[in-house]
Amino acid sequence: MVASNLSSHIEALEKKLLQPEVRKSTEELTQLLSNDFTEFGSSGRIFTKQDILDRLPAETSVEMELTNLNLKKLASDVVLVTYTVTINHQKHSLRSSIWKKNSEGYWQMYFHQGTKTP
Repeated sequence: MVASNLSSHIEALEKKLLQPEVRKSTEELTQLLSNDFTEFGSSGRIFTKQDILDRLPAETSVEMELTNLNLKKLASDVVLVTYTVTINHQKHSLRSSIWKKNSEGYWQMYFHQGTKTP
């Protein structure tokens, strides 16, 4: 996959994870998150894949917009993505994710961190 295609593909996956219908689907989340997924939440809590599967489908939907995406290739099958998310046109947060290509050739999120901004 060419670098620009990879960047577009990972951006599409990140945007997919912001969509309310995906966040409510344990099936979609299971496919997008690696089994050893970890998140450092903006609350300071640490979440596992199971925590996300238990929590996200029950959340109230909010409008989220992703901007300023940057991708850095760390290895042939690992990328770091950083970006900004605006929630309901008010709250901002800085986000970072590490995506790994699994043994079946699909990209899955391995790590995620959100940091609130003023």
